[in-house]
Amino acid sequence: MDLNLLQALDALLEEGSVLGAAERMRVTPPAMSRTLGRIRRATGDAILVRTGRTMTATPYALRVRADVHRLVQEAQALLAPDRDVDPATLERTFTLRLHDAVTAAIGPGLLAAVRHRAPLVRLRFLAEAEGDTSDLRHGRVDAEIGASEPELPEIHGEVLGHDTLAVAVPASWRLERMTVPRYAAADHVIMSRRGRLRDPIDERLGRSGLSRRTVASAPTADAALALAAAVDAVVTLAARIAEPAAARHGMRLLSLPVKADPAPVILRWHQRFDTDRGHAWLRSLLREQVSAALHR
Repeated sequence: MDLNLLQALDALLEEGSVLGAAERMRVTPPAMSRTLGRIRRATGDAILVRTGRTMTATPYALRVRADVHRLVQEAQALLAPDRDVDPATLERTFTLRLHDAVTAAIGPGLLAAVRHRAPLVRLRFLAEAEGDTSDLRHGRVDAEIGASEPELPEIHGEVLGHDTLAVAVPASWRLERMTVPRYAAADHVIMSRRGRLRDPIDERLGRSGLSRRTVASAPTADAALALAAAVDAVVTLAARIAEPAAARHGMRLLSLPVKADPAPVILRWHQRFDTDRGHAWLRSLLREQVSAALHR
């Protein structure tokens, strides 16, 4: 199998259709159909099979999809000329895994910058996973932004900044300042990907002899804010990053009365992309957008 077939296979598995892969590879649909036939003969597998009006990847295709994508990216990096990337001609799909509040805070600006500077680049935003995954290592995700440091040595991390914690309250509350007793007495919705009903804030309140009533937990900031707005509860979250989401749900942000460390905003990527010029360009855009969100 030559590199052209590998690139075509990557396009077919990403697009899930001959037409989509043809458009991406800039060939005609009949030419892509013939290429799919060559791939089928080379692998001994159908790769894509028709199910009604759509096509579905076979179990083999699903199993090798991440490896094919990783190999294509590595080959492109290896064969790319050793010069600065030209965003205007860069043709690439970047997959980003971000907390939903981060997507809301930087996604619109990031997409606008990409469309203006690199019109052939596409972005795929994925939801934050419940725990650590191997997606960065296997090439299924190009970059992540979260609050935790990488656990694996081959995953590199860069702290892009810190965001202070705030408390989102319903706009109908006539409060200009949140006190510790008022905070403890309020109903709370907690953000937790694992459904936890306690977090470090409870420990800090407990040291002062206080406790709070958590009425629900939600896996995303958007869901937590929607729930809180519906029942006049409050949510503790990162102030600048979550500000757009809070405004959408009619919530106001007040300073958190409980002492808490600022939340880090950490960019993570696999070390194989360290010298990849296209990936480095993407990282520079992410730094730019996170900085703008933290300092607005």
